[in-house]
Amino acid sequence: MPGILLHLSLHIAAAVSYAGLGYHFWHTRWNDTGKPLAPLPMQPWERCAIAVPLFLQGSGLYVALFSGGGLRFSFSLAASLMLWLAVLIHWLESFRSRMDGTQPMVLPLAALSAALPVVFPQTHEIAHAQAVGFRIHFLAAMLAYGLFTVSALNAVFMGIIEHKLHRRILTGQPASLPSILSMETLLFRIIGIAFLLLTLTLISGLAFSEQIFGKAFVFDHKISFAFASWIIFAALLFGRYKHGWRGRVALRWTLAGFFLLIVAYIGSRFVLEVLLGR
Repeated sequence: MPGILLHLSLHIAAAVSYAGLGYHFWHTRWNDTGKPLAPLPMQPWERCAIAVPLFLQGSGLYVALFSGGGLRFSFSLAASLMLWLAVLIHWLESFRSRMDGTQPMVLPLAALSAALPVVFPQTHEIAHAQAVGFRIHFLAAMLAYGLFTVSALNAVFMGIIEHKLHRRILTGQPASLPSILSMETLLFRIIGIAFLLLTLTLISGLAFSEQIFGKAFVFDHKISFAFASWIIFAALLFGRYKHGWRGRVALRWTLAGFFLLIVAYIGSRFVLEVLLGR
């Protein structure tokens, strides 16, 4: 019980902090006054401020996942962990690339993800969590999910910029967001790394199915969606390399692959745990 209360309080504190920072970045970067806005680089105190809810949410996830000596998991913890990794990757990337203006969308989503374990606290213990094959599979899957989340957010940002520029609206978000070219370069770099991790996830799931899941490999709906997502991202990377795909084509393929990946695990776990109560 103390562990449950601790991780819930940490998640609540993280959600409130993310929401407050999201409002701050919206007010300073996206609040459209009708006047041209000059880019405002992220300040050192802002980076330190984002680190606070990152630490709180990460601590809450650690307590929730590993309390009781085993590994406990649920769709709410999966979503929270996925967004926590996305924010962490986004935060680390901001030290080497310009990420100004992306926080007003990232941080509110992080607040929602941090609140999910509070709203849906039910968890279940994962069998075979100590197996090496499971650890490889779990780590690769979570890192892939986090990176694909960042890529999906980048795709949304690029869509916002492109839409605003086509309408010749140069106030608000377009002024504070990075250039389309820099975000496109970042997008495909992240997708490339995430695709390798997704490949490792699928291979480890096939190779260690007996060790991880306690049964032979079964081609169920979750695996089907995961493989469909893998095919989409493989086609996207091939199209980028062979035909120079970019712009709206790249954005649509990115969001389609991400949607299937979300349905593959988080969507199925939501149906089983919340709607069906299993």
